[in-house]
Amino acid sequence: MAPSRAYLDGLKLLAQRELSEAQVRQRLARKNHDTADIEDAIARLRAERAIDDRRVAGAIARTESSLRRRGRSRVLLQIERAGIDKSVAREAVDAAFADVDADALLASALARRLRGRPVADDRELGRLYRHLVGQGFEPERVLALLTKYKQEGGEG
Repeated sequence: MAPSRAYLDGLKLLAQRELSEAQVRQRLARKNHDTADIEDAIARLRAERAIDDRRVAGAIARTESSLRRRGRSRVLLQIERAGIDKSVAREAVDAAFADVDADALLASALARRLRGRPVADDRELGRLYRHLVGQGFEPERVLALLTKYKQEGGEG
């Protein structure tokens, strides 16, 4: 049996980067493939393990935490945005953060944001707080770090 056009397009998509099942399904639909062809292609790709949501979730979690220096909640959100089941997403986040020092990651994210310059005033501290919480860090940890940073004169 010759491979369907949807299957070949799915393979091409996956050759470019890791995608979740939902992302492949969505992209094949955008290419105007028939629903039945999409389902057949997805089933074949899943059987061949070309599509593996657990693997994709792990890759997203590692990239978001180590390269982009994002906190747990933001990493979880990114995985869920890829269309991956919440339980799989939580497992991937737990695995990615198992050996991560959350305080060190937060301090690294702050240092990256400041780029060696001191904090000008309390308004900037507020902006830093909102930024770091938006990056997925726990509000209590962010507040503790910024308080310590302010008390130490911006050298924390």
